[in-house]
Amino acid sequence: MNLPPELQTPVPSPCISLCEMDKATGLCRGCLRTIDEIVAWGGAGDDYKRAVWTEIRRRESELDFG
Repeated sequence: MNLPPELQTPVPSPCISLCEMDKATGLCRGCLRTIDEIVAWGGAGDDYKRAVWTEIRRRESELDFG
């Protein structure tokens, strides 16, 4: 069974190499992170990364992809 990314150690990046910031939402269209979250990711610990994944899941549930 594969664990969801937010439960893995180390926590994998949500980047899917579709790097384009949406001006309306302020989120990357590929990974749904803010620019601040993207910049901080490389030096962040697993707790921060898991918190970002939690935000990504919340954003996924709230956004209309239609």
